[in-house]
Amino acid sequence: MRKKPLLILLILFLISGLGMAQTYSIVIKGGHIIDPKNKIDAVMDLGIKEGKIALIAKNIDEKEGKTVVNAAGMYVTPGIIDMHVHVYYGTKNGQALMDGMSSVSADAFSFRAGVTTLVDVGSAGWRTFPEFKTKIIDNSQTRILAFLNIAGEGMRGGPFEQTTKDMDPRRTARVAKDYPNEIVGIKLAHYGGHEWAPTDSAAKAGVLSNLPVMVDFGQSTPPLSIEELFMKHLRPGDIFSHVYAYFPDSREAPVDENGKVKPFILEARKRGIIFDVGHGGGSFRWNQAIPAIQQGFVADAISSDLHTGSMNGAMKDMANLMSKFLCMGLTVQDVIFRSTWNPAQIIHRPELGNLSVGTEADVAVFSMSNGNFGFLDISGVKMYGKQKLVAELTIRAGKVVWDLNGLAAKEYKK
Repeated sequence: MRKKPLLILLILFLISGLGMAQTYSIVIKGGHIIDPKNKIDAVMDLGIKEGKIALIAKNIDEKEGKTVVNAAGMYVTPGIIDMHVHVYYGTKNGQALMDGMSSVSADAFSFRAGVTTLVDVGSAGWRTFPEFKTKIIDNSQTRILAFLNIAGEGMRGGPFEQTTKDMDPRRTARVAKDYPNEIVGIKLAHYGGHEWAPTDSAAKAGVLSNLPVMVDFGQSTPPLSIEELFMKHLRPGDIFSHVYAYFPDSREAPVDENGKVKPFILEARKRGIIFDVGHGGGSFRWNQAIPAIQQGFVADAISSDLHTGSMNGAMKDMANLMSKFLCMGLTVQDVIFRSTWNPAQIIHRPELGNLSVGTEADVAVFSMSNGNFGFLDISGVKMYGKQKLVAELTIRAGKVVWDLNGLAAKEYKK
């Protein structure tokens, strides 16, 4: 009479044991993991459970994974952080990057390039940010963070970005403090006047909110001194964007006419000024980037300046841009560092850009294509490279959101 209850218990134990065998929702096998924060640069396996990184080990039994990804011969990295984009997309004519058609839809461009975090830099200002959060940030799968524009309307274009009376440090700081989960910095952009007041307003907002400031110079005639900007107006940890741009009539360039990096640029770096690529549709030229990199001056963050004016031009997407830096001589490890962990530190979000156990599982898997690839600067000048990163798989918060060749998919069987 006792055998039947024992049999039932045995069956229940076996059933529970089968469930226990699949410890992880996803196991990525045999990929070359590059995790700069944790100094991992080796072929290892990665396990994801309940949306978080659960284990990195030399071998995880594939039987423990509900979904198993064979990443042999590929790179497994933290989800890419694109630290300079414009995603306040809307359908209003004449509003440029603020709720206008010059910005792009975040989810349509992020995951296919291995990107899991986008940082919108100044599309919204202190007056327009609440709508940006409700309309865009809260409705995107991609994690969206933001630099808040010192101009109240944000990047609405025309006079809206030139009115100094609308550049209110206290209101800007107040909104930044109201949205600490989303706002990571203050932005000044597109100001055309030959004066320092807007820069100082942004800097004051940065002090009041205890956040870094990003400055986009390029429209002042005659150009303002970037040496004075670095040494007198910005603080350590503040950011100079479009570092490899070349606008001889309206902005001083870091590399002089003889191809030498100006000495004060190196002094500014020692002082703690951060340099951001911000490629965009008009802010990256070989004549700045190549000599600078050859002399050891490499931007701290590789970023796209994604918008409608860059996505179909020389920039294309983050994977292509990262490949461009491989073409200029950076190692894969250095490119990943400047696209993941370093941006996370710059924006003071150490929970991002790494594969530490317990962190949200944002993961990218890249294959490396070998061949003869053309890379462009914004003037249409071409360089050839031998390697190109291709985003094969993107995982956001433990869920597959991009799978180019079905790495995480089950095989069809008749």
